[in-house]
Amino acid sequence: MKVATKETVAIKEVVSKKDLLKWVRFPNKLYKGNKNFVPFLESDEIDTFTKGKNPSYEFCETKLFLAYKDGKIVGRIAGLINFAYNEKWGQNAIRYTRFDFIDDYEVSEKLLGAVVDWGRERGYNQIMGPMGFNDTDHQGMLVEGFDQLNMSLTFYNYPYYVDHMERLGLSKSIDWIEYRIKCPESPDVHIERISHHLLDHGRYNVVTYTDRKTLYNDAFEAFKVVDEAEAVLFGTVPLTPAVIKNMIDNYIPLVHLDYICSVKDTEGRIVAFGVMVPSLAKAFKKAKGRLLPFGIVHMLKALKGHNDTLEMYFVAVDPKHQMHGVPAILIDTLVRKCIDHKVACCETGPMLEDNVAVHSLWKYFDKEQHKRRRCYSKSI
Repeated sequence: MKVATKETVAIKEVVSKKDLLKWVRFPNKLYKGNKNFVPFLESDEIDTFTKGKNPSYEFCETKLFLAYKDGKIVGRIAGLINFAYNEKWGQNAIRYTRFDFIDDYEVSEKLLGAVVDWGRERGYNQIMGPMGFNDTDHQGMLVEGFDQLNMSLTFYNYPYYVDHMERLGLSKSIDWIEYRIKCPESPDVHIERISHHLLDHGRYNVVTYTDRKTLYNDAFEAFKVVDEAEAVLFGTVPLTPAVIKNMIDNYIPLVHLDYICSVKDTEGRIVAFGVMVPSLAKAFKKAKGRLLPFGIVHMLKALKGHNDTLEMYFVAVDPKHQMHGVPAILIDTLVRKCIDHKVACCETGPMLEDNVAVHSLWKYFDKEQHKRRRCYSKSI
């Protein structure tokens, strides 16, 4: 780890749109030339941290900070108070997110210190992160898999971040792990047997989509299933109607209809929902996080052309139906779609290490656990 030089690090709160743009763009400079870093879309990040654009501000509050040294930006962080999380879990915590910095301990110390000071002023006694507005926001600091291409939905960070976290007195709360799953040449006979048994006996009906209007109408009910399925998971907060609508409005234009399905019971209620999207990681890299002038072209090629890698956005089953074999219907349907489109592999995205239910979905597949992310916390 580099030793801090004599120059003083100055911390500045982000209050203007100009500073917000600098804050959003800093990681692109920090990771310039890194082959595994994937930038987020600037427009998405700006909307995420703009009241009136992000409905999560109904139950959250933020403060954003930039670190300067020798007149240059050398780090950034966001402090986030999630009132819904504290109420649901009986906690008294402030979160941090988008924590990026050069390899200089004075920088990381002062950035985190700015959030800690704000948290203490507001009466909080714990800090945790990286954690965002809700479970669909980016979370978890990379601690394994630095040599792997990042997903379009997750943070990338340098290995030295881990050393800084430990020196800052932060320790592990929980980890998320990620799998790269190889697409099989044919459906798994065990999963297929369970799926066919349930469908043939009329207990459930699998629904695939051919138009976005039908999907849009079903999506509101489907996200309620996602919310209920994830309710017991670490750090989650209830998805409000406004948050659900915002996610649907953002995701519907991106999805490839062939990679989405839902499972309905005999009364027509959605009990399971699965969404996979052609990987946008390489497209985002080419676009450098910007839609214009050519970013949208790279995205459309990734979404509409042949893409042999998928990212799993959601795989959720109503808890009341998880033990009835419903996950097999979902997985069998999606696997067949992958085989038809000659998909090579799927990236699961972060899954809590203690989420036995979701890990069991992949036990019949050839998979590699190639990344690990961590939530760090400490008393303040």
